[in-house]
Amino acid sequence: MKVTEKLEASHKSSSKTTFSFEYFVPKTSQGVQNLYDRMDRMYEASLPQFIDITWNAGGGRLSQLSTDLISTAQSVLGLETCMHLTCTNMPIEEIDSALKKAYDSGCQNILALRGDPPINSNKWEACEGGFNYAKDLIKYIRLKYGDYFDIGVAGYPEGHPEEKDIELNFKYLKEKIDAGGNFIITQMFYDVDNFIDWCDKVRAYGIDVPIIPGIMPITTYGAFLRRAQWGEINIPQDFLDKLDPIKDDDELVREMGTELIVGMCQKLIDSGHVKHLHIYTMNLEKAPLMILDKLGLLPTEGEYNGAQEAMLPWRKSLNPKRKNEEVRPIFWQRRPYSYVARTSQWAVDEFPNGRFGDSSSPAFGDLDLFGAPLIRQSSKKSLELWSTPTNLNEIANLVINYLNGSLKCLPWSDTPLNHEVDSIMSNLIALNRKLIITINSQPVLNGIRSNDPIHGWGPKDGYVYQKQYLEFLLPKEKLPVLEKKLAGNEILTYFAANSEGDLQSNHPDGSKANAVTWGIFPGREVLQPTIVEKVSFLAWKEEFYRILEEWKLNFEENDKVASRDFLQSLIDNYVLVNIVDNDFISKEDSIFSLLMSL
Repeated sequence: MKVTEKLEASHKSSSKTTFSFEYFVPKTSQGVQNLYDRMDRMYEASLPQFIDITWNAGGGRLSQLSTDLISTAQSVLGLETCMHLTCTNMPIEEIDSALKKAYDSGCQNILALRGDPPINSNKWEACEGGFNYAKDLIKYIRLKYGDYFDIGVAGYPEGHPEEKDIELNFKYLKEKIDAGGNFIITQMFYDVDNFIDWCDKVRAYGIDVPIIPGIMPITTYGAFLRRAQWGEINIPQDFLDKLDPIKDDDELVREMGTELIVGMCQKLIDSGHVKHLHIYTMNLEKAPLMILDKLGLLPTEGEYNGAQEAMLPWRKSLNPKRKNEEVRPIFWQRRPYSYVARTSQWAVDEFPNGRFGDSSSPAFGDLDLFGAPLIRQSSKKSLELWSTPTNLNEIANLVINYLNGSLKCLPWSDTPLNHEVDSIMSNLIALNRKLIITINSQPVLNGIRSNDPIHGWGPKDGYVYQKQYLEFLLPKEKLPVLEKKLAGNEILTYFAANSEGDLQSNHPDGSKANAVTWGIFPGREVLQPTIVEKVSFLAWKEEFYRILEEWKLNFEENDKVASRDFLQSLIDNYVLVNIVDNDFISKEDSIFSLLMSL
């Protein structure tokens, strides 16, 4: 959705000031993965209207990271996204590539900038085949894409460092708007009175698009001064008077800096000139959320539930190709990144009426389409998180630490657990202590209200149901015992596969999808957002064992021979199993009782 349309709709329905976040592209792949997690957490905590992501100009890996972040934020995290795009070191063919990737991901917002001079130059010059000015970039975007994109432009309340003539700055701003700009995001500032005066002059110049102030939190004294000096930003004397005496105490600077920024933002809101705040997060989480909390802008429970009404148990992608998607296999419950990547090649008609598409789809084919490593942590980070296990007890302890919250991820689980599994927590821990390694699970639910704070999803006036589900690793020699116990059992259904792909199952028709989560809501069909199904399980089995192979390779590269050999034995000697208890009325923990008897 376009930024201007989203803000207009929000401000029409509520007088509450809205906000957005800006992030920059990290320099390392691990930093990128950490940023995804941070963006996700900040969205859950605050529900920003949109996020924007800076552009790394110059082509190659850096530009690729920018477009990857945009695509993942939009398609996987389901966040409305605005992509920065600069003219610096950007010939037309690279601009075309960036715009196409934004378009394909469903991103409808571009912040069009001339950009800063390259790092190795003090003077800005257009590259061969590139543009000289932001207005030229805007005209080109309009020529190629019409009105598909909302285009933001930069505003400079205290003047541009390269142009001191105030009238010329207004002239250049008007030219950008006349070329097709839809909204203005300003450079950071601290002088509110000057900003308000600048807004009045912008309006007097005939510019009537939304003006969004850029807000920079104060986290350390040194960074505060550097950023102000770099942008030639005026610092009010009262800011200096309050911060200079405590400049050597970072904690006090953060506290005072937050109070100063909150006061500044409140004055902006009270002026009537501002309905939206754009916060430069610097990829930090705490300071932006503290500012919003003190301003009273974090969502109330009612606002949060209202915004989530249309949500499924998993956050829906904003990629237009997936607009009808309402069903996913449960196996990727904790790995949304790889699932969306693996199914990114699906055509629009492979989500017919929101239902799970053809299970023979090439979406579940070659893992190479995922591109990136399957383990989202770097080699160094994975060693820090998961150490060097050399036996099953140590793997079990890792899983138990994940279950109790002291570990936020595992090689096969990218996202932390929520409280959904609290009701079966003791059983999960007991199984791991018995060396049955649990991978994924959900408890039984029989008609829980859809507005339940832990288990609820979808419109608030319905009921949700779940079959108990458990996925785990079992020694190969135990599988015949399990099969014998499940022989003739029509209630507990299972799939089991080893690393070679040998499949065992007691499903009456393994090709059919078995709904394990569903919701009943007034005025609409039954929603079935998670299923268990044979072909997708085999695809997940392939991914799971590849994850173990990657983990093993990490030990090999770090000369952890014992851990390498142990992982190989796990791959060779254990089967991946999932069991569904289809009796969602029973209060008996049939799956756990069965496994404890092994």
